[in-house]
Amino acid sequence: MAAARVLLILAGRPVSPRFMQSVCRLLGAGPGLGPWPTHCGLKRGRLVLSDGPFPSASTRLPLQRPPFCPFVALDQQQLRAPGAELPTNRGVDLGVAIMLQSSDQTVLLTRRTRTLRVSPNLWVPPGGHVELDEELLDGGLRELWEESGLQLPQGQFSWVPLGLWESAYPPRLSWGLPKYHHIILYLLVVSRESQQQLQARIQPNPSEVSAFMWLGPDVAAAVAATEDGTETPRHLPQELPPSILTAELEEDGGARPLAMPVSTLLRTTPTTDEGKERVSSGTKFALGLWLQHLRR
Repeated sequence: MAAARVLLILAGRPVSPRFMQSVCRLLGAGPGLGPWPTHCGLKRGRLVLSDGPFPSASTRLPLQRPPFCPFVALDQQQLRAPGAELPTNRGVDLGVAIMLQSSDQTVLLTRRTRTLRVSPNLWVPPGGHVELDEELLDGGLRELWEESGLQLPQGQFSWVPLGLWESAYPPRLSWGLPKYHHIILYLLVVSRESQQQLQARIQPNPSEVSAFMWLGPDVAAAVAATEDGTETPRHLPQELPPSILTAELEEDGGARPLAMPVSTLLRTTPTTDEGKERVSSGTKFALGLWLQHLRR
C-alpha cells in the first residue's frame, strides 16, 4: 500500500483510515450537517487530523462533507452493490485547492474539461494532488501553475488555510460506488496583484481547463448559499446579475469572453450523472469560508 497521505489521531494513536471509512464519522461527526472543528497538522505531503489537540497540531479548521456523502451510507448501512467491490489496497487521498484572491477581492475558478475522468465540467479552484516530498502550499502553488499558468512571485502573496472537505467521486451512491476518496485542504492565497494583472498572465492548460472566471463577493455569496439537495439557494443577495463574464478556451489556445447565466452556478448535484455544468459542492463550502474570512 502507498504511504498514507491522511492520518487520524484516534485515542492517542495515529491511524490510516480505510478507503470506505467516513473520515468525518471517525472524528466524531454526528448526523448533522457540520462543519466540525478539527485539529490539523500540516506535514510535508501529509495531513494529520484529530478531534482534539495533539503536539504537532498547527491549526484548527472546519471539516465538512456533503449531506449525501456516500461514505456515511457505506459506513452506517454497510451498503454493497452486487458484483461491485470497493478498493481495499489504498486509504484516503489528500488534495490541495488554491482559492486565489486578487487585490480586488475576487477569486479564481476554473472549469474542468468534459474529457476528464473525474469531476468533468465542474467549476472548482485550481488544485490537485500533492507529492509526498512537497510542502502542502508548494504543491498547491504547483497545481495552480500547471492548470492556469500563473506563478506567484515570492513576497507578493500571503496565505492561510481555510478548511477541509471530505470528497467522493462519484459524489452520490445513486451514481455508483465511489472510486475516489479525498480530503481536500482549501488554502486561501491572497495576491497583491489585481485581477487584471493576474488575468494578463493566465495561460490555462487545455487538457484540464476549458474556461475560467473571477467571482466577486455578491455572486460568491449566492453560490455558497446554494445547498445541494434543494432546488433554490437560501439567503440570496437581493440583486444578482443575470450573467457573469467568463473566459472560454478555444481550439487555437486563445480565450474568448462569454457571458454565462448565473443560474448555471446555482445548480445542485443531480441524483443521476448528467454531466451538467455546475459548481462543485466542496467549492461552495470553500466560497462560504472565503466570505467569512473577508468579513473578519
